[in-house]
Amino acid sequence: MSLDAFLSRKAGAVAVLVATGVSSACIPAPALAADAHRPPAPAVAGVQVADAPGVPHLPEGLSALSWAVTDADSGSVLAAKDLHRKLPPASTLKTLFAVTALPKFAADSVHRVEPADLDGVGSGSSVVGVEAGSSYAVADLWRGVFLRSGNDAVHVLASMNGGWEATAREMQAKARALGAKDTTVKSPDGYDTPGQVSSAYDLTVFARAGLANADFARYCSTAQADFPTSHGVTRIENTNRLLSGASGIPRYPGIIGVKNGYTTRAGNTLIAAARRNGHTLLVTVMNPRSGEANGVYKEAAALLDWGFASVGTAEPISSMTRAVAPGPDAEPATHTTRTDADGNSPWRDALALWGGGVGAALLAMGAALARRQHLRRRADETDGSRTR
Repeated sequence: MSLDAFLSRKAGAVAVLVATGVSSACIPAPALAADAHRPPAPAVAGVQVADAPGVPHLPEGLSALSWAVTDADSGSVLAAKDLHRKLPPASTLKTLFAVTALPKFAADSVHRVEPADLDGVGSGSSVVGVEAGSSYAVADLWRGVFLRSGNDAVHVLASMNGGWEATAREMQAKARALGAKDTTVKSPDGYDTPGQVSSAYDLTVFARAGLANADFARYCSTAQADFPTSHGVTRIENTNRLLSGASGIPRYPGIIGVKNGYTTRAGNTLIAAARRNGHTLLVTVMNPRSGEANGVYKEAAALLDWGFASVGTAEPISSMTRAVAPGPDAEPATHTTRTDADGNSPWRDALALWGGGVGAALLAMGAALARRQHLRRRADETDGSRTR
């Protein structure tokens, strides 16, 4: 079958993969907006990694219930385990909260916190120290969300956004608009709540969408900041140890975020983004089971290493087919500050990804198929064989 015929038949669909413990299969690409009313295709279980020459072996010792390695620029999922498995997300759900609410408030606007703003902060929540009766710049509240995973700051921002339940409904709608169908939002801060779930796929979608906003990118990449208190300021440090380089975990080379989390039901969760040699990768890890100290960071770092070694070699096993660039309701606020010498977000310019539907996926698939056909032709020329 010709490449043109293949792409015509497979537009928006699948890439061939090899599954560890699973026979070769096809992973359906997520539904486009036009397919929103169709039932989702069943997800392939197990570990999946692209079948292509030169792809290195996956790291040993991966114990997470679910994980994904994604080329953030193209949206190509390079490897995954149970990509759509629904699990409690803990504070990684704050990425969806930020995608939903962050563009609405200028960073330098000031809010006086009323006692009602802090109603309902869950017992045992991580907090940054927001105090009723004090006034805070919105930027300080977002630093409290991203660095200290402060549920108190989330409650205040949600109150500004129309209330807790309204924000949860808006987050749910935003998830569906982004093509994230595994997520059910019950508590905008990620606090353990019956029925609240997400997946490695969806959390990666939220991170990609967030990094399209320069404010999100700046907050999630901040290792340390000052936070105002009634007694002056206090220094706060990002709880993402790959970013802060704390507790025996070295700062990961090229790290740019994104968000970590922990609850009793979710275990440890992490979305890690790093950029090297012109490539940006996202790794999402949900609930490692090894029991090893800092296991979530070690497994994420190992997967990032694998991903950077695989870029340009591994063919995608699936693609993020929903547009993630900010729409008219999600433009960065006018206060956005530039984040590099050229005035660009760490996300580079790639953020009209999939704006035209599956076009980018077809280009990626075409390139991968052309590369494979070239390798097969070389094999034919040398030994007369052809592997199917």
